[in-house]
Amino acid sequence: MRVAVYSNHTKESNKVTNQINQGLKENNIEIDDRAPDIVLTIGGDGTLLSAFHHYREQLEHVRFVGIHTGHLGFYTDWRDYEVDKLIDSLKQDNGQRVSYPLVDVDIKYTDGTKEHFVALNESTIKKIENTMVCDIYIKGQLFERFRGDGLCISTPTGSTGYNKSIGGAVIDPSLLGIQLGEIASINNRVFRTLGSPIIVGQDQYLDLKLRTVDQLIVSCDQYQAHGLNEKRLIDSIHYQISARQIYFARYRHTNFWERVDEAFIGGAK
Repeated sequence: MRVAVYSNHTKESNKVTNQINQGLKENNIEIDDRAPDIVLTIGGDGTLLSAFHHYREQLEHVRFVGIHTGHLGFYTDWRDYEVDKLIDSLKQDNGQRVSYPLVDVDIKYTDGTKEHFVALNESTIKKIENTMVCDIYIKGQLFERFRGDGLCISTPTGSTGYNKSIGGAVIDPSLLGIQLGEIASINNRVFRTLGSPIIVGQDQYLDLKLRTVDQLIVSCDQYQAHGLNEKRLIDSIHYQISARQIYFARYRHTNFWERVDEAFIGGAK
């Protein structure tokens, strides 16, 4: 087994990193940051998202394990004081894994060029100044014309992030699909959108056809995919559930709704 250690390099994370590196060496577990079988992330959900994008070309061969050294995260199963237990679990690893869905993001530019990205949590498209106008197609059929600040397209596991902050629904990760949420939409007697989050199934897809020529910011998991400093203008963006997945080495599993309860309600029983 080859293990990579990916840290956010805070004081507490560096302490845990040193403990893990020592434990791996003492148990003859190979440390390999280039072609690992397992990636240990030390920090929080942001650190795991960063590691996901760092190893995105190796997703079929890599499993992730999250250790949080701060606030409770949705992707982190281990605490900073459980290093010895984690090392023991690595020694007994038998390939067990669970998977989470990803969303494909395909940007088409007005000059005919294209770019492909993938997101674990969400992708957003925003206009900094004035109003963004785009037609929303669901599986090739025009649904509505959106006017507002932007849109957020999220996965089920990403539904507790940015999506929730704009009024989106929290979706059980066993339900495969993508959710589209509006960011400050314009709704009056002249312009009208549904005004509610839209959830489409695994066999469906979304196309956003831009009606404004101004430059936009497109992000994938808060990492910029297209920015205002780029000269190319976006023609359309295609979103659908990816054929690829992210895998976690779940030596123990925390129920999704327990995570939601702990993070947002505080253990109400």
